[in-house]
Amino acid sequence: MLLTLLGVALAADPPPSIPFEKYTLANGLEVILSPDHRLPLVATDIWYHVGAGYEVPGRSGFAHLFEHIMFQGSRNVREDQFFPMMEGAGATFVNGTTDFDRTNYLETVPSNQLELALWLESDRMGFLTDTLTQGRLDNQRDVVRKERQQSTENVPYGVAEEQFYKLLYPAPHPYNGVVIGSHEDLQAASLDDVKGFFKTWYLPNNATLVICGDYDESTIKATVEKYFGGLAAGPEPTVTPQMAPPITAEKRAHFEDNVELPKVYLGWVTAPVFKPGDAELQLAAQVLADGKSSRLYRELVEKQQIAQSVKAYQYPLTLGSVFAVEIVGKPGQLPAKLETEAWSVIEGLRKAPPQKEEIDRAWTSTKARVLRGLESIGGFSGKADTLDYYNHHTGDPGYLGKDFARYEAVTPESLQKAFSEAIRKDNRVVVDVVPKAKAEGGGK
Repeated sequence: MLLTLLGVALAADPPPSIPFEKYTLANGLEVILSPDHRLPLVATDIWYHVGAGYEVPGRSGFAHLFEHIMFQGSRNVREDQFFPMMEGAGATFVNGTTDFDRTNYLETVPSNQLELALWLESDRMGFLTDTLTQGRLDNQRDVVRKERQQSTENVPYGVAEEQFYKLLYPAPHPYNGVVIGSHEDLQAASLDDVKGFFKTWYLPNNATLVICGDYDESTIKATVEKYFGGLAAGPEPTVTPQMAPPITAEKRAHFEDNVELPKVYLGWVTAPVFKPGDAELQLAAQVLADGKSSRLYRELVEKQQIAQSVKAYQYPLTLGSVFAVEIVGKPGQLPAKLETEAWSVIEGLRKAPPQKEEIDRAWTSTKARVLRGLESIGGFSGKADTLDYYNHHTGDPGYLGKDFARYEAVTPESLQKAFSEAIRKDNRVVVDVVPKAKAEGGGK
């Protein structure tokens, strides 16, 4: 018998599932419907299949810049009225984000305000450039450049982290740098450049709309057609995948910065999202640094007391993921010591399979995080966003059960094999940062 918890179907076999229906409008817009009548709320979640990884050299930051511009008004929405209209309608969540592989826009509104959310989204999908002026571009360009200063240049370790990604993905790879782009490229963007970016990528046939929640199931398709069916499709965007080139020799960078504590980044380009090895590396990161029982925490923070904090993650991406380990040292510690001791722990996982209990604990933590996200219909990692995520990467919005299955198939031996093949000294990037006042020792 299949039980339901938080609107997600659960059973030992088959795995969890989210009910949905997927269809495509005549103009190519993918639509995914997922009813959930527990609360009088509806979430809309649009993913445009474009992100920083789709930009061309010399035009970095366009995808993120456009995320900002999308909230500035369109043919029938006055400037800076998107948020006030949503707030006035009782929206509980309104946001947009940009990553290397996608840009998304999310709203959660009372059920009786669904048509307002759809109208606002359709107006900017179809008619944003009608009112895009040089003044609006200049305004948002300044906002983004200030955001870059606040998020990269004027925060501890920000410049080092940007260089970390530049070394992992050397130019002209589209992941080179950070999503927000460079000052030079943002400043060089003309109004025609930005309009051209919109006309290339912001098309109904390059987007997916998810509607999840308490909508009228008898009329929802007609409502979607009403607001999106008349939007014109454009030429199908062409994307030539450029996989990250293999790193064949260790790369290093050293920084002196206005920071209080030393920090070391270790990174590798690894299996793309959902490809063989990705799940194993996700769990390996948990084994290394998830919680106080993890290997790096026990050794560097508790036993040796040389680190303030440890972190490990597999950042899943289409053109090559990132496996990273970050260690923030205690005052006075040299990066060389942090790196050596961290590598010793990493080497332990390379040479011998983890305990089954470690994998079980890592998978339990991962599964709990996913299910907590699915408590909400909208927002980041909510049901609507999860359907869009799986659809974007696999073409199957219902991939949740298959995703769980790939984690459950991981064994100590398969994890060690994937980890030892991907994580080596000769294919890694090492970036260290030391406080400027203590830089005389060289940090090495």
